[in-house]
Amino acid sequence: MTSEIIELDGKKFVPADQLPVSEWPSVLNERPQPVLTLKDDDLFLLTDTFGNIGGAADDGRSSSMGLFCSDTRFLNRLELQIDGHPPILLSSTAEKGFVLSVLCANPRLGDQIQAETIGIKRELVLNGGLFEEIEIANYSTDAARFEISLSFDADFVDLFEVRGYARRDRGRLLRLLPKPAAEPVEIAEIESVFTDDEDQSVKDLTLAYQGLDHAILESHIEFIHHQPDCIKGNTAVWQLELQSHEIQKMGYRLQPLSNGRNVSKVSAPITLSQAKAAEFAEEELWQSHATQILSDKSTFNRVIERAGQDIYLLRQTFGKNKALSAGVPWFSTLFGRDSIIAASQTLLLDPQIARETLTILAHYQGKVDDDWREEQPGKILHEIRFGEMARCQEVPHTPYYGTVDATPLWLMLYAEYFAWTADYETLDRLWGAAIAAMDWCDRNLKETGYLAYERISKRGLDNQGWKDSSNCIVDRKGKLAHGAITLCEVQGYVYAAKVRLSQIARMKKRIDLADRWEEEARDLKMRFNRDFWMEDQDFCALALDGDGNQVDSITSNPGHCLSLGIFTPEKAYSVAERLRAPDMFNGWGIRTLSSASPAYNPMGYHIGSVWPHDNTLTAIGLRSLGLIDQALELCKGLLDMTRHQPYQRPPELFCGYERMDDNEPVQYPVACSPQAWATGSVFQLVHMIVNLVPDAPGNYLRIIDPALPESLNFLALKNLRVGATLLDLEFERSGSSTSCRVSKKRGNLRVVIEA
Repeated sequence: MTSEIIELDGKKFVPADQLPVSEWPSVLNERPQPVLTLKDDDLFLLTDTFGNIGGAADDGRSSSMGLFCSDTRFLNRLELQIDGHPPILLSSTAEKGFVLSVLCANPRLGDQIQAETIGIKRELVLNGGLFEEIEIANYSTDAARFEISLSFDADFVDLFEVRGYARRDRGRLLRLLPKPAAEPVEIAEIESVFTDDEDQSVKDLTLAYQGLDHAILESHIEFIHHQPDCIKGNTAVWQLELQSHEIQKMGYRLQPLSNGRNVSKVSAPITLSQAKAAEFAEEELWQSHATQILSDKSTFNRVIERAGQDIYLLRQTFGKNKALSAGVPWFSTLFGRDSIIAASQTLLLDPQIARETLTILAHYQGKVDDDWREEQPGKILHEIRFGEMARCQEVPHTPYYGTVDATPLWLMLYAEYFAWTADYETLDRLWGAAIAAMDWCDRNLKETGYLAYERISKRGLDNQGWKDSSNCIVDRKGKLAHGAITLCEVQGYVYAAKVRLSQIARMKKRIDLADRWEEEARDLKMRFNRDFWMEDQDFCALALDGDGNQVDSITSNPGHCLSLGIFTPEKAYSVAERLRAPDMFNGWGIRTLSSASPAYNPMGYHIGSVWPHDNTLTAIGLRSLGLIDQALELCKGLLDMTRHQPYQRPPELFCGYERMDDNEPVQYPVACSPQAWATGSVFQLVHMIVNLVPDAPGNYLRIIDPALPESLNFLALKNLRVGATLLDLEFERSGSSTSCRVSKKRGNLRVVIEA
């Protein structure tokens, strides 16, 4: 029997199913394990607390752990053993975000080696690839002989598969021939080649796959320091003999490749120490340009420091710019809505994030009508993916445009960024994109006067607002709404976009556009307050259904509208008051759906859980209405929740169970962490507290009635950028009042403090 030979850049592969290898037995615990997360640009890694990655379970199910890049898993098994046993965990941490450190020890190994006499230190780093170094130390008084093994495997599955999407066909796994082979070649010859090689010292290992699009993907593992004594299947084996207190070091560098080229946008260095140095240097450079926030409370400072590190980690390269990826693990890519909102939340921290986000999304702005991708001219994308399923058109994410709110949100960020920076170059460069985005809104407003959505693509989303799960748009009886859905908050976004863009149009001498958009905003506000208001509930409806009827449940969505000016004042105060009722506010935050609803589920993704970003948008709205105490109460609940989280990192969402005297917030099992708009919420809360209103084009900054919460006595913002000016601001609380002073100013910005 002959085998097919596949060639790439002088390397020869054979289909793996024609040459099966023996598996090194796994000894991992099958019970669910806590997960540690690393991220570097377009790479992310999920391991258990030992630094291991479990392969497939006995029933064939694949775990969600692994090394991912460009929506493909390049490693789904990474398992360290000592003499065929799992080590004993002493400690582990991934606090820095791109470095994972693990300390382990040996179990008792026969009669010769007592338990906890062999120290094992693992360090894993992401920087354009995966680096690991392992130090083995003998702390006994006698020499010790034992075996260390590292098992690897890569299934190269698409991230959508990991999330549960079924595929009819897949590509094929490959095995790299270790030395030149002619074609055709007999299977027996290849088997002999591998058998002969297993007992030789080797420097690398290659795991490979050929996709349905014929791309050849590789996980190339190059061993460093102490080379393995042999490779058995996909397992590297070291036979060690350590004298008392002797230390041996081993390690590897894994590069994800596609058709022979590095998949990551980041160039991988040679060693782990170089990778760490590169990451620390890049983070230090970014931090030096960002606003520094410091208070008199260490717990608050830890939350701020963690949030700053996570914003750095979530930055991801798209073309020549970087935007915040939505969240690890499932949404580690560019999302229209998520990336825009997170960029808005972090304008106080780093306005460059907003500029680059606007630029990237304008690049991908819809050009044609395409039902498969739900693309339309002027529309801002929902999500872009780069995996095999996207490349083979099995999913429409190349990119996919099924979102109703990203386009007006882009317009809002466009105006907001200009207010912070007076960046006329970016304003003018993206003006055409802004006109196209507003034209898309206007075309879709024509039919009903409102911006609505309805799925077009057979692989698209049923719901296309921020609550995009399939069961969340329900009426007061808990029944699903049908037809084209018109969400309340989306109309608020459109209103704000028209008001803000009209001001820019007037500045650009486009009086025709300014007058038209102002008139359209006034008309929208009048109709919105008439059609969405539920008189019997004294509250705003979640949405209108396909027949124009109110979807009359009590939800958090109207809270987004509080700061946008679309409500009449009396309706805004009614919404604000209702959101603080016990069926909505659970002590940590405002639930997505009233606990009195028949559809309420405290564990439901959008039907009773609590989302930090949803709450901070409401907190900003409460502040804009002058409801400072209410806004600070919400701030306190969210900060208290964050302090209970691992690494003081706010999750994507948490369960809606009521806060009691002795309980902690209940975690949602598969919440993303870190997640962009949850992390951004920390900085939006700071913005709410100090209440900055920038007008860089007018060369002034208003600070209106700043109010520190009771947990803080002092807060400083250093290196705050407004236009071309850098500011240091200090806020100090005395009793119920907060004072502000400008401690340093580099530029000619006028600062007006209003109390």
